[in-house]
Amino acid sequence: MPVHMSDVEFEELVGDALDAIPTEFTDAMSNVVILIEPFNPESRGILGLYSGVALTERTHDYAGFLPDTITIYREPILAMCHTRAQVVHEVAVTVIHEVGHHFGIDDEWLHAHGWG
Repeated sequence: MPVHMSDVEFEELVGDALDAIPTEFTDAMSNVVILIEPFNPESRGILGLYSGVALTERTHDYAGFLPDTITIYREPILAMCHTRAQVVHEVAVTVIHEVGHHFGIDDEWLHAHGWG
């Protein structure tokens, strides 16, 4: 049975996951915004999505771009979890996974190291 959680409580979990990232990484994040949406209409089962130009791919002429986005999808995370503790874990893993993409880390490395 999926976990039921208010939007505000879910947003707080995303904030907690971001707060758990060491400041040397959050200070290095540049031109990125974190969004929370119910689901991805193109792929309803995904938990998160990074869209943008990874820091490792930005060159000296990177300017004038709209912010990158990290979107965390609430409904698929809640649907796959049976306890609040599982939601806390999945939110943390998803946030770290998508922040990793912002830093240019690929899925293979993230999965191999337990981040998605």
